[in-house]
Amino acid sequence: MKKYIYIFLTGLLVSSSSCNDEEFLNKKPTNILLDEDVWTSPNLVLSVLSNLYMRFPDFQSIEGWANYTEFDEAFASNAGDYGRHRNTDYGYGNWGLWDYGYIREINLFIQKCTAATALNSTVRDRFLAEARFIRAGIYFEHVKRMGGVPLITEPLTYDLSGDPSYLRHPRAKEHEVYDFVIKELEEIKATLPNELGSKSRATKGAALAMQARAALYAASIAKYGASTPEVSLPGGQVGIPANMAIGYYQTALKAAQEVMTLGYGLYMNKPDLGENFASIFYEKANNPEAIWVEDFALAGGRPHGFTIENQPRYQAEEQQGGRINPTLNLVQEFEKLDNTFAPLPINDASGNPILYSNPTDLFAGRDARLWGTVILPGTQFKNKEVDIWAGYMRPNGSIITSNNIGGRADVNGDGVTEQVVGFSGPIDGLEWTAQTGFYIRKYLDPDPGSGTIGTRSDVWWIRYRYAEVLLNAAEAAFELGQPDVAANYMNQVRARAGLTKPLTTADITFDRIVHERKVELAFEGHQLFDMKRWRLAHVVWNGSRMTVADLNANIGKAEKASTMPFGVWPYRYLTNPADPTKYDWVFRVVIPNPATNPDRFRLGNYYSQISDAIISNNPLLVRQPNQ
Repeated sequence: MKKYIYIFLTGLLVSSSSCNDEEFLNKKPTNILLDEDVWTSPNLVLSVLSNLYMRFPDFQSIEGWANYTEFDEAFASNAGDYGRHRNTDYGYGNWGLWDYGYIREINLFIQKCTAATALNSTVRDRFLAEARFIRAGIYFEHVKRMGGVPLITEPLTYDLSGDPSYLRHPRAKEHEVYDFVIKELEEIKATLPNELGSKSRATKGAALAMQARAALYAASIAKYGASTPEVSLPGGQVGIPANMAIGYYQTALKAAQEVMTLGYGLYMNKPDLGENFASIFYEKANNPEAIWVEDFALAGGRPHGFTIENQPRYQAEEQQGGRINPTLNLVQEFEKLDNTFAPLPINDASGNPILYSNPTDLFAGRDARLWGTVILPGTQFKNKEVDIWAGYMRPNGSIITSNNIGGRADVNGDGVTEQVVGFSGPIDGLEWTAQTGFYIRKYLDPDPGSGTIGTRSDVWWIRYRYAEVLLNAAEAAFELGQPDVAANYMNQVRARAGLTKPLTTADITFDRIVHERKVELAFEGHQLFDMKRWRLAHVVWNGSRMTVADLNANIGKAEKASTMPFGVWPYRYLTNPADPTKYDWVFRVVIPNPATNPDRFRLGNYYSQISDAIISNNPLLVRQPNQ
């Protein structure tokens, strides 16, 4: 007898029969549902589908902060996470995913919905296309972490015979999983609506954006995997043949160009270019850039605490925050407005500190995306200046500071104390202070109350957006020998950031491709998978200790090593030691003391470990290479 147990838990996640995103999030939870009740009601079917949407996994997400500090983009200013900067080697199990329970439920939804003849055929077809979109997405999430995985498209059912061997499936070849994802998205794109206002459900644009990204990943692995032949398996479960690269690049370019015809565009609603860039990630109204998002709602009881965890420590609404500290490594990647790369001008040619009138002057004349990605010393958040400075510096180089936020000391020996360190630090080793001299700006919610536990934030998490589509198209065009096409797409993204000197065909290099993604897509979950698909991860995070000279060398180069989190601390320079109200600003490069070891990405980290328990249950599975 065929056995199914298909139980929808009490408190099933939000749903709605409407395409409106807010209603989609705010619908009341549904109780336990029986099959005969579900598959005759579009509203109940959408409840089930909503549950599948809400469980979609992201490596980095707005519902957590720690993975943002996994690599060289940021330092974790949280005492419980200092170990991230003390363990040299990444674990082989890091970043893994193996969720066949979720896949089974998607397959079961497809099976049940296909048989639901009581539903209007147009409505049913859309539901089925959405479920296939989610399934393509979860297989994409698996393959980019694990390589080839078992491709199961039917809900497996145990017959209680005592022999489960027929349920065991071997790993597909890596390219077969990518081919499945690309084919599924191609087949469903015409069924999905082209609704630019629908951001949290699958649309034609979302399917094409995912297809372009997946094809680009497969193409990169096929091309750049040749540089690491040891990162492969003889059965093809890991590694993609080099002769498949061109076809995948062509698919990526075609899909991205099709997105360009649908009506999406770059968000350009605010005159201040830095604020405009920051607004992409929290302005939901009139935002043509977001394609597919995980949305949140205050009224519906589904907010998140990202702003609570990462707001500037000074004047924070909950007197906490500051956990993500972007690094100087990242900050210096934001190029100058003349399209050149250079370290921040901290010292002159003789090694003496350069004096500035304002702390923000150090960052002047750079890519506006810097200001929309990072909270810099001397800037504002929620109309309050962020108080980041490390102390007073005398002309002889001695420092007057405190180990307490906003600490005071006698500056000129007259017995009168002055504030000698910012209320947001930086203070070495003190969690939640700006230990690199920076806080994150991207995804912080500027609305009042968003930093309070009682309110929290409903800022969305953008999984796919139009600027990435342009960069995906640029990369694919470059790899296909079309640098003029690539330059056109890249220049659109760069012009929004104030980089008005167009890149020429001669400027389009692999280094440029890598750099542009690094600054445009920072903190959006791309860095790890970009470094893996280009086979750069073991080169960039090579386990070698770094000096300041290393930090400042080869900025803008794809293979630049970046293994330790650097910061830059502002000091008030006493031009007249007897008068602490008269000062300029100087800066020093630092490595936060909790960061004791460099990051090392081993060849065995390119594909996350399949655990012994999983292999014990399914001996057909082949282990990953180099582990």
